[in-house]
Amino acid sequence: MAELLLEIFCEEIPSGMQARAGDDLQRLVTDGLKETGLEFGDVKNFAGARRLTLVIDGLPEKSPDVRDERKGPRVGSPDKAIEGFLRAAGLKSVDEAEIVSDEKKGDFYLARIEKQGRATSDVIAEIVPKVIRNFPWQKSMRWGAPHISQMVTESGERYVTETGDPYILQTWLKWVRPLHSILCLLGGKTVAFEVDGITSGNETRGHRFLSSGAIKVKDFADYEKKLRDAHVILEAQERQKLILEGARAAAKKASLELVEDDGLLAEAAGLVEWPVVLMGEFDEEFLDVPGEVIITAIKKHQKCFSVRDGKSEKLANKFILVSNLIADDGGKAIVAGNERVVRARLSDAKFFWDQDRKVKLEERLPALKDIIFHEKLGTQAERVGRLKALADELAKVVGADSEKAVRAVELCKADLVTDMVGEFPDLQGLMGRYYALDQGEDPSVAAAIEEHYRPQGPNDAVPTDPVSIAVALADKLDTLVGFWAIDEKPTGSKDPYALRRAALGVIRSVLEKSHRVELVSILKKADFILAEMSKKGFTGGSYEDYGSDLLAFFHDRLKVYLRDRGARHDLIDAVISPDADDLLMIVARVEALGNFLDTDNGANLLAGVKRATNIIRIEEKKDQRSFDGSPDESLLKDKEEKALASAIAEASKAAVKAVKKEDFEGAMAAIAKLRSPVDAFFDNVTVNTDDPKLRENRLKLLNQIRVATLAVADFSKIEG
Repeated sequence: MAELLLEIFCEEIPSGMQARAGDDLQRLVTDGLKETGLEFGDVKNFAGARRLTLVIDGLPEKSPDVRDERKGPRVGSPDKAIEGFLRAAGLKSVDEAEIVSDEKKGDFYLARIEKQGRATSDVIAEIVPKVIRNFPWQKSMRWGAPHISQMVTESGERYVTETGDPYILQTWLKWVRPLHSILCLLGGKTVAFEVDGITSGNETRGHRFLSSGAIKVKDFADYEKKLRDAHVILEAQERQKLILEGARAAAKKASLELVEDDGLLAEAAGLVEWPVVLMGEFDEEFLDVPGEVIITAIKKHQKCFSVRDGKSEKLANKFILVSNLIADDGGKAIVAGNERVVRARLSDAKFFWDQDRKVKLEERLPALKDIIFHEKLGTQAERVGRLKALADELAKVVGADSEKAVRAVELCKADLVTDMVGEFPDLQGLMGRYYALDQGEDPSVAAAIEEHYRPQGPNDAVPTDPVSIAVALADKLDTLVGFWAIDEKPTGSKDPYALRRAALGVIRSVLEKSHRVELVSILKKADFILAEMSKKGFTGGSYEDYGSDLLAFFHDRLKVYLRDRGARHDLIDAVISPDADDLLMIVARVEALGNFLDTDNGANLLAGVKRATNIIRIEEKKDQRSFDGSPDESLLKDKEEKALASAIAEASKAAVKAVKKEDFEGAMAAIAKLRSPVDAFFDNVTVNTDDPKLRENRLKLLNQIRVATLAVADFSKIEG
C-alpha cells in the first residue's frame, strides 16, 4: 500500500476560499479514484495561503480488473439506439457484441466488458490534471497559454465551418491565482504529468520571506517537517490556535482582554503561514466613536482584533494584528505601518459619525425613494409605508405602544442612506439606534430600529421589547407575503432572499416570547396592505392564490424548529393540520401529546386506535366506500360495543370542551378513558360479522374512535 501526496502551489489564495478549496480537492480526487475501483485508507487535506495539499493513505499498486455485462437494445432496433449502446459499452461495432435470447425480450445485444487494471500512478496522472483544469473556484483568473483543440461530436465527427474548415476551440487554464508548481508523490516516487507547462515533481517551497530555494520531499511526514522548518504551519487549526493564544497573551500583558471573533480568527489564519502576533495603538480621541464602528473598521480594513477593558468592557485604544514575518526589529516597523492605516480608517469613521449626526433620520426619508427593495415590490420608502400599517396592527397583538411602533418603523430604514452604513453595511440598524438616541428618540423606538433585523440566525437573540417585536414581525411578514405574492419562493437549497430565516425569525419571536399570533389573519392583513399600498402596476397574486402554500411553509419551518429542540417529528405531524396557525397552541399540543404517550394509557390507546384505523382503511378499500356517520344504537347488541359507544360520546364531548379551553392535558385525559372500552371491544366483539348491517354498524363505531381522537391529534401519523 502506498501514500499519495499532492500539493498545488500558487500565489496567495483568498482566505475565504481556502477551506472549501481543500474540501473540493479531496472530493474530486477521491471521486476519481473511486470511479476506477481504487480503494484507499485515511484522507486529509490542508489549505493555506499559497498551497492546497492532499494526502491519501493505503492506495494499492494498481486498480482492479473490471468485468461487467451491459444489456443493449433488441436486435433490429433503430440505428441510433444501437449506436448509443456501442458508445456506452466502448464497442466499435455490433460484431463485438453478443446476441442473447430471452423469452420475454427476444434477441438482444449484450456487451461483455473486460478491462485490465491500470497502475495507480497512471490513474493519478490522468485524474489530477483534469481536477486542476476543471476546479470549481467561486472566482478564478484566466491565465497561461490557450489550449487549442478541434471540436468533435461524440461519434468522432469534426464540427466544420461553412468553408469546410474545422472549428477551433481555445480555452485557458482557470485557477484562483497563477500556479507555480505541482508536487505529486505516490509511495515516494514522482507521478509524472504536465499541466500548462508545469511539470509535476517532488519539490515544494517554504515561507515566502523566511525561507529560500526548493525543498525536496519523499513523503508526507518529511513534507510536513521540512515545511515547518521552512516556517510554514500546514494545519489551519494550528495556525488559529497560535493566533488566539498569542492574542490573548498580548492583551493580558496590557491588562486588557481580547474581543474574540471566530470569523476574523479563521480569516487571519488563512492570510499567514507563520503567524506572529503584535499589538498596535491608536489615538484615544477615536474612542468617541461607537465601539462597534471601531471594531468593524479595523477588522474590515486591516484584519485586526480589538481589545477592551475587562471590567468596564469599554474598548481600549489598542489593537492586535497578525504578521506573517519574524522581523529583525521585533515588528516595530510592521506595527507602525498598521497604525498609520488604522489611524486613517478611524479618521474616516469619525468623520462619518460626526457628519451623519448633523442630519436627522426623518430628514433622510426622501432618499429612501431612490433605494429599490425589489423591482416588483417597490422602493424602501414604499415598503416603510406598508410596515407602518402592519406594525400598527401587530402592536395590538404583542402589547406594544402603537405610536412608538409606527415611529420606529418610520425611522428603521433611514440609516441605509447614512455615510457610515454606506461604508460599513453590516452596521445597519445599529447605527440607526445610535443616531436615534442622539436626536432624542424614545429608547424603545431606538432599540426597535436596531432589533427589527433580529434574529438573523439560529444563535441570534430575538427582540425583547414589545415595540421591537412588533416592528421585527412586521418587517419579516411583509417580506414573506411580498415574495410569495410575486412567486419568488425558495427552491431546493436556493433561498436568495433569506425567506427561511425570516419565517424562522417569526416563529422564534412568537414562541420564545409567548405571543398569541394568529398567522392567517396577520398574513391576510399584510397581503391587503401590500395590494393597497404597493407601487402602481403591482401584478402579484393575492392571499387566496398563495396563502395555503405560505402557511405550509411556516409549518415546515416550525417542524425544523421543534425537531431541533428534541420534539418527535411524528408528534408534530399528528398535531399540525393544514389550517393550523396558532403557533403557541401547536407547541402546547405537541408537548401534551408527548407526555400522554409516555404513559401506559397513552401507549395502549395508541395501539387500539391504530388497530381501529387499520381495520377501517382495509374495509373502506374493500367496499369502495367510507363508514362515516354515527352508528345505529338499535344495532348495538353486545355490552362491549354499547360501552364503547357511550365512552366515545363522553370522551369526545369532554375532549372538545378541553381543547376550546386550551386544556390539552385535560383533553388527553378525556381521550385516555377510551382505553379500557376499546380493549374490551377488540377482545370480545367480532367486527367483520356475517350480518352486513351489523358489520357496517360496527365499522362506523370504529370510525368514531378515529373521529374522537382527531380532537387532539391524528393518531394515524404517530409511529409505534
